[in-house]
Amino acid sequence: MLEIRDLHVKFHTRDREAVSGVSLTIRDGEIVGLVGESGSGKSVTAMSVAGLLPRKQCTYSGQILLDGAELLHADRSLLRQVQGKSIGVVFQEPMSAMDPLMRIGEQVEEVLRLHTDLRREERKRLALEALEAVELPDAASVYGKYPHELSGGMLQRAMIAAAIVIRPRLLLLDEPTTALDVTIQAQILDLLKKLNRESGVSMLFISHNLNVVRKLCGRVAVMQRGVLVEEGDTDRVFYHPQHPYTQRLIAAIPTRGRKEGHS
Repeated sequence: MLEIRDLHVKFHTRDREAVSGVSLTIRDGEIVGLVGESGSGKSVTAMSVAGLLPRKQCTYSGQILLDGAELLHADRSLLRQVQGKSIGVVFQEPMSAMDPLMRIGEQVEEVLRLHTDLRREERKRLALEALEAVELPDAASVYGKYPHELSGGMLQRAMIAAAIVIRPRLLLLDEPTTALDVTIQAQILDLLKKLNRESGVSMLFISHNLNVVRKLCGRVAVMQRGVLVEEGDTDRVFYHPQHPYTQRLIAAIPTRGRKEGHS
């Protein structure tokens, strides 16, 4: 479904590559975690897949294939077709990713305006459906609100609604639960599992938090300084890490969380 082959990205302002020879595959309906500390290249990898790489500011090579179509070197018109329609993106900070002057409903509908010929009533119906799918209470009321009128957890749900409204094949989630408290975080993870189960959407879930990844992802890839150092089934990587860097990441997880997870 998604295949990243030998991806290299180097920004002109940096001495070393941000991403150095990364290869990763995501199959249909699979949730894959990409973990590593800040600056490890996780977000640059996701930006490359989403077509958001600032091409004039870096050199890049390799291939990114989505259902066989090559995206890394594709022209802007093909990328625009893919962005939003086949690939949905959910960012870490919904408050900065959403337009404060636009109502939530308009922002959820935006991808439908760009990629479909649907009439306004149909767009609204699908937007309300998406807001209900992410379990926002009183979707009709949320539709008419502005971002500042929602809590952080509700905003994150609204962003997920905007990403899934057109039913993309792949969701890229870049630290989507980091700014939320533990209870809301758990609700968002349950929501993502439900969406995956019911719609079969594949996901690349980016996080520095291995505990969160273990709860959601069937497979995990670990990045350090632009290099993929380990990859495998989440439980195998979690309980039998091979690479010293993975071992250090897991050792840093509070013990209580690990014991709970093993029960």
